[in-house]
Amino acid sequence: MELTRYIKELLYQHDCVTLPGFGALLTQTLAVRVNRDTGHFSPPSRVISFNSLIQQNDGLVANYIALHEGVNYNAALAMLEKELVSWKKQLVLHMIVLPGIGEFSLTAENNLRFLPYGKINFDADALGLHAFKRMPLREQMQAAAVVPPIVPQPSNSKPSTMTDENKESLAFTPEKTEGSSSSAMKYAAIGVIAVALLGASYYFGNQYLQNERLKSTELAQKRITKNVQEATFELGAIAPIELNVVADVVPDEAEEESSISIAEGNFYSIIAGSYRNEANAQRKLAQLKTDGFEAAFAETSDEGFYRVAYGRFESKREAYKLLNFIKYTLGEEAWYLVEN
Repeated sequence: MELTRYIKELLYQHDCVTLPGFGALLTQTLAVRVNRDTGHFSPPSRVISFNSLIQQNDGLVANYIALHEGVNYNAALAMLEKELVSWKKQLVLHMIVLPGIGEFSLTAENNLRFLPYGKINFDADALGLHAFKRMPLREQMQAAAVVPPIVPQPSNSKPSTMTDENKESLAFTPEKTEGSSSSAMKYAAIGVIAVALLGASYYFGNQYLQNERLKSTELAQKRITKNVQEATFELGAIAPIELNVVADVVPDEAEEESSISIAEGNFYSIIAGSYRNEANAQRKLAQLKTDGFEAAFAETSDEGFYRVAYGRFESKREAYKLLNFIKYTLGEEAWYLVEN
């Protein structure tokens, strides 16, 4: 049975660990201690003391032994009492050492004496903290002021000379700070250049975004203006006018085979949709024109689909402008078609 290990573990958790018929180990909490004069720091800790008058069994150690040894309480208590009887017999001949805790011995008057080692801090909240000593700040400053800095002497400088009592030549050279100042100037110049580059990139990037927004806004305003100009207004009733109209008869052969007219040539078209049914294509065309677009039919696909375009342009640049406006400003679907 490892009684010393069990006692050590219990001292982390309890203020009093009683050994029946032997005495009790007590712990006392000490707060943080800082000596500003010497610079000594001690973390919070729990120190151990011993009281031989407390011998009543409280069941703490026996229960702990039963839990870790896998036996019942009575068997654990018997094991504990046997170990303590052995301690008493050993104390007659020599001291008993509990590693990390302390040592027991008998005085000349045959009284039990305990000497704590103080090597272990049994305060679980201060685990990992150790005492240390650090020189106070004012002493560090005084020490730095007393010891002058050692400056290497340049080889090309002419040392000043002075003689002591034995007429020995002593040389010294004043400290120079050209290197440090030039390094500081270099870092300052690099910082100014970096700030200038960041400012320039931000300015030109912002200008580009503003130009693109202006272009998109201008195109949208043109579409809206055209919509307003082509809108119809209710002006009330108009007096009837009698007119004699003679209609010209159009020959049948002049009639178009289809109501869809497509201008031929090289065009760059922005397609809004492709339709198998001509009526659906006509409705889409009318809707786009109502929305203010110069919509038109593009060339029919090889599969016979009618393509309705937001606009057809002879300039590729104008076509891309409209495509970007539709996709990124209006958020509508469209695609680009080259008609040859």
